[in-house]
Amino acid sequence: MNRRIFLHSIPALAVQTAARPIRTAIWGTQHSHTSGKLRAMKDSPLYEVAAICENDPAAKSRALKDSRFQGLPWVSEEQLLNDRSLQLIVVECGVWEALPMGQKVIAAGKHLHLEKPPGNTWAPFKALVEEARRKKLLLQTGYLWRCHEGVSAALDAARKGWLGDVLMVRGTMNSDRDAAQRAVEAKYKGGGLFELGGHVIDRIVELLGRPVKVQSWLRHHTSIADTLADNNLTVFEYEKSLAVIAQTARMSGSGDHRSFEIIGSDGTVMVWPESSPPRMRVHVRKAQGPYKAGWQDITLGPQPRFVGDFQELARAIATDQPLRLSYDHELLLHETLLRASGELA
Repeated sequence: MNRRIFLHSIPALAVQTAARPIRTAIWGTQHSHTSGKLRAMKDSPLYEVAAICENDPAAKSRALKDSRFQGLPWVSEEQLLNDRSLQLIVVECGVWEALPMGQKVIAAGKHLHLEKPPGNTWAPFKALVEEARRKKLLLQTGYLWRCHEGVSAALDAARKGWLGDVLMVRGTMNSDRDAAQRAVEAKYKGGGLFELGGHVIDRIVELLGRPVKVQSWLRHHTSIADTLADNNLTVFEYEKSLAVIAQTARMSGSGDHRSFEIIGSDGTVMVWPESSPPRMRVHVRKAQGPYKAGWQDITLGPQPRFVGDFQELARAIATDQPLRLSYDHELLLHETLLRASGELA
């Protein structure tokens, strides 16, 4: 397949540059996504990273020696929240910190990018989203596949009817966790599924909406002596579709194995978003859009994390328009993640 034709089949993110870069701060340094998000903003003319804050003295001491954070102005929490020039705060935190920190950002009147998963409770998250909505402040959570070219192409094909009736969506989000990360994930009933399943659920509910029924099998099956739910399966039931997520926390080569599939009566799209290089496999009964009849393999270009998310956020801030994914989407995503993780009936 001609990749140029393929790319034209995916709606491009419209980015409107503000008169001045968006003054942004990062709050927290310990999440695995922090350095990637910092790089995405530093490399973009749409952003000025104007401040960084870390409440944990030990973590701040480590970060001060880290070349990735060199040259950034360090501020206290009070300075961060009271700086009226800051338009956006990117909260990089642990699960247990997400809601308290997010609430402070919205209370301070600033747009919020909030690390995932944003807490393991429903009512406080709903209150946070509704307060952001009331104040007309943007709220974006940090799930990885929102702007992935291949995953978005799969959803595009399904929406345009090229795949016929969507019968099943399948996703795998395996990992190979060390002892320290297993201990973090073991704090939560959903274990590895709670930590990573939201990346897949994000796109499932975008396509199919709220599932009628959610059933999960959250199991500890490895020989590792801890309590982590490390071998998990969730099935979402819809009126005419099923969605399935499989997640294990002990798989060598797990990144290249992560996958997203949409299986329809007239076509199938299979995506390996984090393989090297990222790739797709497509089958349609007859030629549709950029796809020929039969099986075809498509190699994608680099898919840098977070770039598209921050382009989308910049567009919304600069134009005073909503994000592509609404407040209601964020609520449905979190509700469904909590249902899958055994935190919400």
